[in-house]
Amino acid sequence: MNILFNPKEWIQPARSRTSQTPIANFEIFLVLAVLLFIILVLFIPAVNIFFGAFEKGWNGFYSTLISPGFLHAAKLTLLVAAIVVPLNVVFGLVTAWAIARHRFPGRTLLLSIIDLPFSVSPVVVGLMLVLLYGRLGWFGPALESVGWKVMFAFPGIVLATAFVCMPFVAREVLPVLEEIGTEQEEAAKTLGANDWQTFWRVTLPSIRWSLLYGIVLTNARAMGEFGAVAVVSGNIIGKTQTLPLFVEEMHVQYQTTSAYTAAVVLASLAIVTLVLKTLLEGKTGK
Repeated sequence: MNILFNPKEWIQPARSRTSQTPIANFEIFLVLAVLLFIILVLFIPAVNIFFGAFEKGWNGFYSTLISPGFLHAAKLTLLVAAIVVPLNVVFGLVTAWAIARHRFPGRTLLLSIIDLPFSVSPVVVGLMLVLLYGRLGWFGPALESVGWKVMFAFPGIVLATAFVCMPFVAREVLPVLEEIGTEQEEAAKTLGANDWQTFWRVTLPSIRWSLLYGIVLTNARAMGEFGAVAVVSGNIIGKTQTLPLFVEEMHVQYQTTSAYTAAVVLASLAIVTLVLKTLLEGKTGK
C-alpha cells in the first residue's frame, strides 16, 4: 500500500508533464507555422490558377485549348518528353549498371558528373549549349554547313531538356542495384542465362519500381522545364514554344486567361505526377 500511494511517484509524472508543456506548445506552433507557409506558398497560388483559368467561363477556357498556339506548344512539349524520357532511361540504366557492378578509375568523377544538372542553373545550361552549338559556337558552323540547325530549333530543345533530366533515372536505380547485390544474377548465369536474359528476367524485375519512379520524375521535369529551353529555343511562337514558354508569353501579353489555362494543364500533369510518385514511393519503400 505504501508503494501504491508513494507521494514521490505520484508527483513526479505531474512535474514531467509540466516540464513538457512548453515543448508541446512549441511543437504545435511549428506545425501551425508550416501549415500557414504551405497554404500561402502552395495552396492559395494553385487554387488561384484554377480560378483565373475559368474567370471568363468555360468558353474562355475552351477557346485557349483549341487555339493554334496552345496546340502547337502542347504537341511540342509532349514530343520532347517522348524523346527525352527514353533517352534518359537508357542512359540512366547503363550508367547505374556500370557504377553499381564495376569498380573503375573515375567512378567518383562519373557520379559527380551525373549530379551536375542539380548544381548548375538551367539558364547556364542553355548558355553552354549556345556557346557550343550556336552560329558562332564551337560546333555550330560545321553543323550549319551540312544543314543541321541546333540552336533555336527542335534539336536544341531536346538537348537542353535531356541535360537537365539526366540524373533522375540513374540516381533512383543506382541505390537499388547496390542493395540487391549480384547473388541472383550470378545464380542465373550459373544456370546458363546470358547477360541479356539475366537483365530481363532477374535484374529488371528487381528494379522496376525504382525505374518507374525515375521515369515519372524525368517526365515531369521534361514537360515543365523553362530556363534552359527558354535560352536555346528562342521562344518562337508556333515553332519552338513549349507549354511553359507559352504561359510566360501569354502572361507578358496580358492574356491572363490563356496563361492560366495553360498553367492549369501543366498543374494537372503535376498532380498526376504527384499521385504516381506517391504510389511508387510506397512500392520502393521511400
